[in-house]
Amino acid sequence: MSVPVVQQRYDDAVKDLRRSYTALPATEPVRLAKRTSNLFRPRLPAPGGLLDVSSFAGVLDVDPVARTADVLGMTTYEQLVDATLAHDLMPLVVPQLKTITLGGAVSGLGIESASFRNGTPHESVLDVDVLTGDGQVVTARADNEHRDLFYGFPNSYGTLGYALRLRIELEPVRRYVQLRHLHHREPAAYFAAVAEICRTGRHDGQRVDFVDGTVFAPDELYCTIGTFVANAPYTSDYTGMNIYYQSVQHRREDFLTVRDYLWRWDTDWFWCSRAFGVQTPWVRRIVPKRYLRSDTYWRLIALEQRYGVVRRLEAARGKPVEERVVQDIEVPVDRAAEFLDFLHRDTDIRPVWICPLRQRDPDAGWDLYQLDPGTLYINVGFWSTVPLRPGEAADTHNRRVEVEVTRLGGRKSLYSTSSYPEEEFWRLYNGPAYRKLKDRYDAGGRLLDLFSKTVRGR
Repeated sequence: MSVPVVQQRYDDAVKDLRRSYTALPATEPVRLAKRTSNLFRPRLPAPGGLLDVSSFAGVLDVDPVARTADVLGMTTYEQLVDATLAHDLMPLVVPQLKTITLGGAVSGLGIESASFRNGTPHESVLDVDVLTGDGQVVTARADNEHRDLFYGFPNSYGTLGYALRLRIELEPVRRYVQLRHLHHREPAAYFAAVAEICRTGRHDGQRVDFVDGTVFAPDELYCTIGTFVANAPYTSDYTGMNIYYQSVQHRREDFLTVRDYLWRWDTDWFWCSRAFGVQTPWVRRIVPKRYLRSDTYWRLIALEQRYGVVRRLEAARGKPVEERVVQDIEVPVDRAAEFLDFLHRDTDIRPVWICPLRQRDPDAGWDLYQLDPGTLYINVGFWSTVPLRPGEAADTHNRRVEVEVTRLGGRKSLYSTSSYPEEEFWRLYNGPAYRKLKDRYDAGGRLLDLFSKTVRGR
């Protein structure tokens, strides 16, 4: 299909979307009618007009010379990766779950094992078309009249507008990724080693392209480093009976195809598939392989949130009420051992995921998620439930996490449960800058504000 034809179809889809947006009741908040979400927590049912954005999924173009891709905002990373790998290219950062959309990762946050050198997905965006809250479609770039939206869109979670089309940078890949799992027993030494690998981009004289880690216990920590290679003596398969995170404890070296590496966490939703029994060998053997993926587990979670069958059964058995603690936080690397010690003492959640992150461009300023550009941060991801003692509030552990992260000079991703008081929230997430953006791009308040969406769960 020629570029003019693609452009015409896109322009027609934009016109139809604007008409649909205008036709929705102006007195009710607008919501996207889509099957996936980048908010991994329940939301309260609320009235609102549903906007059909199904026309905005797909890759418009991949330019292998310029190493760029034009991508519609509702395109999943699974679709995007399939299109770019055909040209031996990949997005600079690929979040771990296949059905995360590019627009969702840019308006929220996405972190993966290339983040120590490439930052977050929004840092590879060259320009973005946004349907703003006031119903206009604007193109935001770092150097045009909508640069305020370009730098304010990340971490806005669809409360300023929706990404319709994005042009992003790509990077070349090789066919395989060699993995080395480095075992540590002491957290301070572990994070010092991670920091050194990220600083030099090398380990034992070999280039390092990817860095993440898995902590199974306070004295069992692994740093996994990945390197692009042209050849592999073998490749492992973690899409069937074998489980990736378990291999970290038992193998010192491994090889995966690039595609399997990018989706190594998706098959078991990291380790969260345990809750559904599919890590039991006989169960796993009979479950069709096509259902071993994160969106299957998310649908099961959604059913439980709606009907509460498991929750009622647990209560009938006399088990204590449990708080769902699903979080990703970032703290400076020199405070990461402190946070890990707090997390183990307060929740005993294990395993946890570790991923280093550094802002790609030290001169950029991302208004709603400000990190020190000269600092290496450690993302800690933990997703589980924690028993509540009698009399403890339903958000006890989540709130303790927020207080500790702030104390350590970090930030918390807003995709999960948040319990911030409103004043504290706007202090941490740059309320003055957000209000200016809201006044310019959604003065009528057709979209929820950031606090209402991410804390109140409206």
